[in-house]
Amino acid sequence: MTVSAQLVDSQPAQTRNLPRQGTGADSVVWALEALGVDIVFGIPGGAILPVYDPLMQSSRVRHILVRHEQDAGHAAAGYAQASGRVGVCMATSGPGATNLLTPLADAHMDSVPVVAITGQVSSSLIGKDAFQEADIIGMTMSVTKHGFHVTEASEIPRALAEAFHVAASGRPGVVVVDIPKDVLQESTEFNWPPVVDLPGYSVPTSPPQSKIREATELINCAESPVLYVGGGVIKAQASRQLLELAELTGIPVVTTLMARGAFPDSHPLHYGMPGMHGSVAAVAAMQRSDLLIALGARFDDRVTGRPESFAPTARVLHIDIDPAEIGKNRRADVGIVGDCREVLRALLKALAFDRVTSPRPELAAWRTFLDSTRASYPTGYESSAGPLMAPQLVIETIGRATGSDTIYAAGVGQHQMWAAHHIEFEQPRTWLNSGGLGTMGYAVPAAMGAKLAFPEREVWAIDGDGCFQMTGRELATAAIEGIPIKVAIINNGMLGMVRQLQAIHYDERFTQVDLGTHRQRVPDFVLLAEALGCAALRCERAEDLHSVIEQARSINDRPVVIDFVVSDQALVWPMVAAGTSNDQIMAAKDVRPLFNEGDDA
Repeated sequence: MTVSAQLVDSQPAQTRNLPRQGTGADSVVWALEALGVDIVFGIPGGAILPVYDPLMQSSRVRHILVRHEQDAGHAAAGYAQASGRVGVCMATSGPGATNLLTPLADAHMDSVPVVAITGQVSSSLIGKDAFQEADIIGMTMSVTKHGFHVTEASEIPRALAEAFHVAASGRPGVVVVDIPKDVLQESTEFNWPPVVDLPGYSVPTSPPQSKIREATELINCAESPVLYVGGGVIKAQASRQLLELAELTGIPVVTTLMARGAFPDSHPLHYGMPGMHGSVAAVAAMQRSDLLIALGARFDDRVTGRPESFAPTARVLHIDIDPAEIGKNRRADVGIVGDCREVLRALLKALAFDRVTSPRPELAAWRTFLDSTRASYPTGYESSAGPLMAPQLVIETIGRATGSDTIYAAGVGQHQMWAAHHIEFEQPRTWLNSGGLGTMGYAVPAAMGAKLAFPEREVWAIDGDGCFQMTGRELATAAIEGIPIKVAIINNGMLGMVRQLQAIHYDERFTQVDLGTHRQRVPDFVLLAEALGCAALRCERAEDLHSVIEQARSINDRPVVIDFVVSDQALVWPMVAAGTSNDQIMAAKDVRPLFNEGDDA
């Protein structure tokens, strides 16, 4: 495939095609400028250092000096998830590059467009175990969409243009561009735009009309269909088409952890998040469905539970940009490879025509069943959890205090699930989290990236006391760089999700979960936050919640950290235990069948 790199060339038209003399490092910076990059997260080091000299001269590209390369990767992902643009991070060779492995694997699992530029030892030293040498292309092969090892300075513009095209097109993903130090120092001529030539790489365009007809026939015959919405809908910018489809057909909607905000929570057709910690109504919708319409979702184990008992009577219409996902985890009766927005447009056109010639399928009984299930199993919580606040109350209060365009980044664990349930999401790209890899420490750097993408919007990191201690160092970066995020530490003194698993599966034999942040206050999060240049608050009483949150929201000249001291007894419910059927739901600590054999919708 040959594509002109019209990608995002923002240089003035009269200078676009004029060659420029410089070094390979100059070419890196000029290419980033031409590609419209405004933010790069990174840390300099010997092999990548040649890039930092011309980067200093750039008036377009702002470099954010992070405290750890892992955080550069998460910040780039947060920027990308919030904005839809490619996030960029940079690291030196050896340990600098290997520190990117976790965030790159994280972004890969969640299909986030990230380009990582890594320095490499000089060409003559490669393969000789030189100081800070590491085969980063080989190491990242299984967690990236592609990798480029550049051997000549003249290749840099094309390599970067291709990297951005691959990262952003089709199913978004991670691309690594590895450049030896001598190539960065080499004299070269910079020409833009280059020709992007990627034989064998193709992106599906319009869906086949025959497949659209098969899909509409399935939909028109279904008596209990459900729209199973994954993160691909957000990445395809297809939320408006999804809303139109749901309202045209009356089909219930469930949104996965990665799709929160793709469909408004307030809409009566929305039945919540399915899966291991999903709402009972959403789990019921999928289990009792006769047609699963999977949109940009991959039938992962957190949603399906035990595969053989998942949605046993449902036929499957699976729509995804990645052909490898169709039928991978669940056989599809009809599979359509294509961009979700384009497929939904075609479906809407076909279904609208059908509605003119024949009545809409009657779904009243199906909706009544789901409404009854939702009423019987609300996703609530105990408002009092002993002498300390309920963590759900804290998160719910934050959500109600802020506007619908507020962006939330969550860490991983109990607080992540509570935030997914107890904050109402009305817009796409307002919920950022580590879904597939489940990486603790994601929230603070991701929130920082999101805030840089949208400086005018309010951005909160909802973090746990365990997660925060992994990457909270980036508050120093946020303070120095003027990135005024809000950080809510849901401090239960524990590795909460691990403790919950020990409570349920190990007869409450708790081991290695007490972090000491409750009783010993080690660390004292208020003192730590102040030392990192932030405003710091603490809240221990429910009656103080509103005033503390409003105080935090009123501070916008620096980051704000709030230490919410909450009960360590609260657990995440509902819960489907790993490896069990979704028909089994844990409400409190009892295992109850969601349906009795013979129940009818």
